[in-house]
Amino acid sequence: MTEPAYVAVDWGTSSFRLWLVDRGGQVLAERRSDEGMMAAAKAGFAGVLHSHLAAVAVPDHLPVLVCGMAGAKTGWVEAGYVDTPAPLAAILKQAARVPGEARDIRILPGIAQRDAKSPDVMRGEETQLLGALGLDAAGEALVCMPGTHSKWVRVQDGTVAHFSTFMTGELFSVVSRETILSLAVAGAADAEDVASFGAAVKAAYEAPAFAANLLFTARSRQLLFGGTPAAARETLSGTLIGAELAAGLSGVVPKDGITLIAAGQLAALYRQAFDALSIAVKPIDADDAVRRGLSMAAAAIWTT
Repeated sequence: MTEPAYVAVDWGTSSFRLWLVDRGGQVLAERRSDEGMMAAAKAGFAGVLHSHLAAVAVPDHLPVLVCGMAGAKTGWVEAGYVDTPAPLAAILKQAARVPGEARDIRILPGIAQRDAKSPDVMRGEETQLLGALGLDAAGEALVCMPGTHSKWVRVQDGTVAHFSTFMTGELFSVVSRETILSLAVAGAADAEDVASFGAAVKAAYEAPAFAANLLFTARSRQLLFGGTPAAARETLSGTLIGAELAAGLSGVVPKDGITLIAAGQLAALYRQAFDALSIAVKPIDADDAVRRGLSMAAAAIWTT
C-alpha cells in the first residue's frame, strides 16, 4: 500500500481544499469545503485544519504545506511576500512555519509588486504558476488566471516580472445582484447564450473605455428589442471579461499564445472568450497546477 508523505492545502478566501499525497505526488485522499479564510478566521484556522486531517486519518507525524490566504496578514500566520521580479524558486525558500503546533505546518509566501504606479499582490496563484510552468521554464509566458480576482502574469525565464489583478468575478457578482441590471438577469438560472456572450466580449475588447455603457445595454436592449435573461447575463459577463482581456492583451503576446490556468466553468468561459477573439490558448487545469506546485515545494522543503 502507498505510504502518505505530506498533506497539501490550498486555502483561499472562500474555499478550502486538502489533499493527502504520497512521495510520487499521487493523491490518496481529498477534502473540500467552503471554510476559506473568511470562515476560518472566525472558527479558528487550527480547528478547521485538524478537523479535515482527522477526517482522512492523517498520521500525526505527517507535515502539512499550505498556500493561499491562510498566509495573509488577516490569515493564520503571515507568510510575507517575494518581491517582483520574483523567481518562482524563491517561493520554495520562504515558507513560514506555524508556531505552537506539534505537527510541522508551513505556509508558502505570496508575491508582491511594490510599484507605486501599479502595486499588486497575489497569494495562491504563485503556487499554480510554479506547478504550471516549473522552475526551469525558458522564455516568456503570458498567463491568464481567471477567478474572483483574475490575474494576468508575465513570467520570463522562471521569474515573475509583472502582474495585474482584475476584479472581474467580484464585479460580475455585484453588478448582476446589486444594481438595476439585476432586473434584466432575473430568472436566467443556468441557461446559456453563447452568441450574446461572444458579441459582448468582442464589443468590450474593441472599446474597453465604453465598458460601463456596454453593461447598461443588457437592460436597454432587453427593454427595446426583447431578449432573454440569459442573454442579459451573458452580456454582463462578456463585457467584463472582454474589458479584462483588452487590458491583459495590451502588451506583447508571446508567439506560443496565452497560458490559461483555470478549472471548471471558468475554464470553459474564458476559452469561449479567447475563441471569440481568435486567440490561441494553452489550457492548464488549475487544480492540477496547484497540486504540482505544492508537491514541488514539499519536495524542496522536506527532502533538502
